[in-house]
Amino acid sequence: MTNGGPWGGGGGDDREPPRKPGQRRPGEGAPIPEIEEFMKKGTEQLKVLMGGRGNGGRTGGSGGAPKGPAMTRGTIGLIALAVVAGWAWASFYTVQQNERSIELLFGKYYATGNPGLNFAPFPVVSAEVIPVTDERTVDIGTGKGGSMDSGLMLTRDQNIVDIEFQVVWNVADPEKFLFNIKDPEDTIRAVSESAMRDIIARSELAPILNRDRGVIAADLRAAVQATLDSYAAGINVVRVNFNRADPPREVIDSFRDVQAAQQERDKLEKEADAYANKVTAGARGQAAQLEQQAQAYRAQVVNDAQGEAARFTSVYEEYVKAPDVTKRRMFFETMGQTMANVNKVVIDEKAGAVPYLPLDQLRPNPAGTTTQGGTN
Repeated sequence: MTNGGPWGGGGGDDREPPRKPGQRRPGEGAPIPEIEEFMKKGTEQLKVLMGGRGNGGRTGGSGGAPKGPAMTRGTIGLIALAVVAGWAWASFYTVQQNERSIELLFGKYYATGNPGLNFAPFPVVSAEVIPVTDERTVDIGTGKGGSMDSGLMLTRDQNIVDIEFQVVWNVADPEKFLFNIKDPEDTIRAVSESAMRDIIARSELAPILNRDRGVIAADLRAAVQATLDSYAAGINVVRVNFNRADPPREVIDSFRDVQAAQQERDKLEKEADAYANKVTAGARGQAAQLEQQAQAYRAQVVNDAQGEAARFTSVYEEYVKAPDVTKRRMFFETMGQTMANVNKVVIDEKAGAVPYLPLDQLRPNPAGTTTQGGTN
């Protein structure tokens, strides 16, 4: 037993006592992991799996050298088969009906994979599977993915409108979609908001709130699609859902009062227009009636004149043929018309004496004219 410390440093025995794995000598730095020990254990386990024996299989107790692994043809075949199976598993992939794949040869575009089982030899060719028919949405004006005031826009008549809409899109060209744009949703959001601000700036507030929402949605879809096509983004805008268009919340009560007043004004204007149309139509009808009456009177007078002229012409023709007879007939017709409404008494001059005439009966009565005496 020495007195020179725990390792015998002060005695005559210079031998170093055995150390545990990872233990350091006096004066050494931090302990170093025993990597060789771990590698030996791993090698032993691999030898066992391949048909050999580990260190525990040494002969006797003399500490002879271990036997090497038994590498048979079957073992080599199994290893080769496992390698081929792993390579095939990494090279074959499946594409669903709603997907397309982009195959990359050393990072560059190589081919487009169709639905079904596809082959991309690993590691030379890799594949990116992209859903193409699935509809994706970008909401604007709701605070999702952007600022809360992204829906506040200025109209042509210097009014502010709060708009909320949704852009529905899918992938039209997987190659362009994968290589030409970095963030599709941010790109669509920026393009859609810019296009909507341009459309609203050219419109007035009232049509936006009432009747032009469908027109604005159609114009917005066309503008966004044209811009994305100019970027070669490979994106198809399916539709635009125009969800809401209201005044800002701070002035919405006052705006509703203004809207109610405008509706009342429109109502009164329509009532006035209806009354004006009614009066105008009545006046036009009365004017048309008077015009028709005048035309009828004119036609009657013209026809009577034409009839009198024709009658005079026919009488004149008869007069030329027989003047005396015509004169006599005209005389009798004229006297008959003249004396038709005259109260008269005809007395036979052969009677010799004037008979008694009841004067009260000679007066006309409502029934007609009374005639006394005889007639020739």
